[in-house]
Amino acid sequence: MCGFVGYVNQKDVPEGTINDMADRIKHRGPDDEAYFADENVSMGFRRLSIIDLAHGRQPMFNADQTKVLTFNGEIYNYKEIREELRDLGYEFRTDVDSEVLVYGYEEWGPALLEKLRGMFAFVIYDKKKNEVFGARDHFGIKPLYYYDDGQSFLWGSEIKAFLEHPNFKKELNLKLLPIHLSFEFIPSRETMFKHVYKLLPGQYFLHKDGKTETHRYYKFNYDHIDNSQTIQGDADKIQKIVDDSVKAHMIADVEVGSFLSSGIDSSYVLNEAAKLKPIQSFSIGFHHSKYSELAWSTEFAKNIKQKNTPIYMDGDDYFNFLPTMMYYMDEPLSNPAAIQLYYLSKETSKHVKVALSGEGADEFFGGYNTYLESIPFDRYQKYVPKPIRKGLAAVANKLPRFHGKRFLVRGAQRLASATIG
Repeated sequence: MCGFVGYVNQKDVPEGTINDMADRIKHRGPDDEAYFADENVSMGFRRLSIIDLAHGRQPMFNADQTKVLTFNGEIYNYKEIREELRDLGYEFRTDVDSEVLVYGYEEWGPALLEKLRGMFAFVIYDKKKNEVFGARDHFGIKPLYYYDDGQSFLWGSEIKAFLEHPNFKKELNLKLLPIHLSFEFIPSRETMFKHVYKLLPGQYFLHKDGKTETHRYYKFNYDHIDNSQTIQGDADKIQKIVDDSVKAHMIADVEVGSFLSSGIDSSYVLNEAAKLKPIQSFSIGFHHSKYSELAWSTEFAKNIKQKNTPIYMDGDDYFNFLPTMMYYMDEPLSNPAAIQLYYLSKETSKHVKVALSGEGADEFFGGYNTYLESIPFDRYQKYVPKPIRKGLAAVANKLPRFHGKRFLVRGAQRLASATIG
């Protein structure tokens, strides 16, 4: 990953502020740093080199130096877009994907976003129009935050970068606390900091003359669902899409690894990647725990003849790195898997710069029990009278933990109580 920062309005801002902001997120890009500043805007960048390691320094400019780009992510179809732009007369100096963004925006403006396939967050400063354009990928894989209190406008890959700017007011957005405690995340563009917003997936912003507008360029559409599809037909389509996606993600000028658990998702991804080239996998587990998946993940990697590196975590590791992990997260996250994922990423980074994973598959394919609960709950609440359900829940609450206890307790609750908080 890479990281970028920036702000408009240089008045009364100490020299070196942009450097300090970028240093706050140097963990995102240890390979290089560079800066841009004029009388209106300052921009900083920290790079993790993946493609065309010798070139691609940012901030990057178009040919006449009127547009300035900082970009975090990967554009998987950049070669196709580059050829289209070459046909239009643009000349490229590097082989990096970021260059298609600066020229693509020059040619198509925000319509460029409709052509992109990838994970990305980027900001382009148009010196002629004196405006700042920022965009985030369709799924929101790459982060992009901005601070706008009506007087100052800052942006960055992480909120903590704003701490170095003298006009940033560190205020808790207290009204969001009960929302977070209810849903375990914040279902809006707001954050736990006042006046700090996250650009939502599939959106872009345009900041000009002190005003910020946000627009949606992509929205999921389910109108194309074909009820005549067969299971085998869908499976074939999914296999083709996954194969194509893995091939795209393997494009890099550095070694690519892969996370591996005992689950279907990461195993499938690793297996498809291994068909292209040998790939090292990394698995997290515990020395003495029934929850450790290392036995299964190591065996799977062995069966497909790929190297697997086991990474062990114990209680001391957990408590030692927990404060550091919370610092990097910027906002509270209630998913306990984030702790193991952070530790796995930290240790994997000692071996490779890029790692594939099966993250997101459970959301796409209904891999969580929550997606299946509606059927048994519906039957339970339909055929078992409410007084009996309440009595069973009261008894279950007093008993030690057992399989089915949560079902009995939630089966007596209203829908809101059973699903929120």
